[in-house]
Amino acid sequence: MTAYDALFRLDGRRAVVIGSGSGIGRESALALAAHGAEVVCADLDPAAAEETAKRCGGAASREVDVLDGEAVRALAAEAPADVLVFTAATNVRKRLLDYSGEEFERVVRLNLRASFDVVRAFGAGMVERGRGSIIGFASIRASVTEPGQGVYSATKAGLVQLLRTAAAEFGPSGVRVNAVAPGVVETPLTQQIKDNPGWYDAYAAKSALGRWAQAEEMAGAVVYLASDAASFVTGSVLYVDGGWTAVDGRFDPPN
Repeated sequence: MTAYDALFRLDGRRAVVIGSGSGIGRESALALAAHGAEVVCADLDPAAAEETAKRCGGAASREVDVLDGEAVRALAAEAPADVLVFTAATNVRKRLLDYSGEEFERVVRLNLRASFDVVRAFGAGMVERGRGSIIGFASIRASVTEPGQGVYSATKAGLVQLLRTAAAEFGPSGVRVNAVAPGVVETPLTQQIKDNPGWYDAYAAKSALGRWAQAEEMAGAVVYLASDAASFVTGSVLYVDGGWTAVDGRFDPPN
């Protein structure tokens, strides 16, 4: 008989959160710890990771540069995970004709190549142990885009397909792989938009709820996908976007 009162509990499981120094990663770490997971807070900024670890009640913290494949593999070997969450990403908001090759490489390298290394490094151990949940953060831009979002959108669409392929390949070993696709969330990555009132208000109006999300509103999706509540969920994209991708335009036709 299923113990529904413990469906979201993560006791006895280790969760590694890469990008836990701020924003969605920090809130994910806090939520996983609150549900009983042993959390390892990893980030490029060791002080930020340590601060999150303290807020988790004394969790472990690690410095990691996801652009360093060897460092990622070392972290996976040191802290084999039952749950992996990774949020690291960057964006250069420019139209395609204004993009430089260096900017393209920078966005692709962090958003896609680093994700490839992370999934492989942690996924290998999960496959060997026959269990695990990998949760990557994509975006609504994986399916809908706008001027100035081309390269970012391409990387997030690529990430979704990478995770779906991992779900197909790791599934026979009992490992689940899913993506969370946020809409507009107030994080350091969106500071450029927040600083422009017209831009900020336009994005708020686009969602069905008429506002931006807070980072903590992504944490429930992470706990769900990490837990036994999602035991038959893999290869999925969970949109947490306030209805952004459901609403086609904001014009309210007359009765």
